[in-house]
Amino acid sequence: MDTATPAVTVALHDGSSVVAETGQVDARRHGELLLPAVHRVLSEAGTTLDAVTDVVVGVGPGPYTGLRVGLVTAATFGSALSVPVHGVCTLDGLAHAAGRDRLEGPFVVATDARRKEVYWARYEDPRTREGEPSLDRPADITERLAGLPVVGAGALLYPEAFPDARGPEHVSAGALADLAAERLASGAALLPPQPLYLRRPDAQVPKNYKVVTPK
Repeated sequence: MDTATPAVTVALHDGSSVVAETGQVDARRHGELLLPAVHRVLSEAGTTLDAVTDVVVGVGPGPYTGLRVGLVTAATFGSALSVPVHGVCTLDGLAHAAGRDRLEGPFVVATDARRKEVYWARYEDPRTREGEPSLDRPADITERLAGLPVVGAGALLYPEAFPDARGPEHVSAGALADLAAERLASGAALLPPQPLYLRRPDAQVPKNYKVVTPK
């Protein structure tokens, strides 16, 4: 499952391929849409939650409100089912999906970080990320990424900065599950299910606040 972008996406994977998948784009209703999506995928596959052996969740980067919905839900499932919970970078899932669409590389993945910024990472190929994800204003990285295709909603939002914008626009849980299954089968380590925010929270404790004492 992934809720790091406006897409709420869930898939069931049998270790070889995606069995069922669903997704809906709605940046304001992650909490309302995620559990019905899980139920829909399990029903379509003709199975139940207790048959799940591993949980994979997109860890972002992404805005706090949406991202935490998927992470908390994944952790809850893992605890209730006593199964491992694995994290995968959401940008890696988009890169993997781009590879399935025959984009070879090098290329960039960029998602909407709001505030006129993007989360982005550069990829040598659909399975190989160069460095860690970053947060920048599109105009500040245009020159560095010149000539590279840019995948994702971040590219489509800022065509003046990313003239070679490509799909897919949002991550799919099917691509995320596919990538996780591939890495698990090869013995590669996955990420812990911890959020990649890349930005300080808006809410902070005020400094030099006035101390009020009772008379």
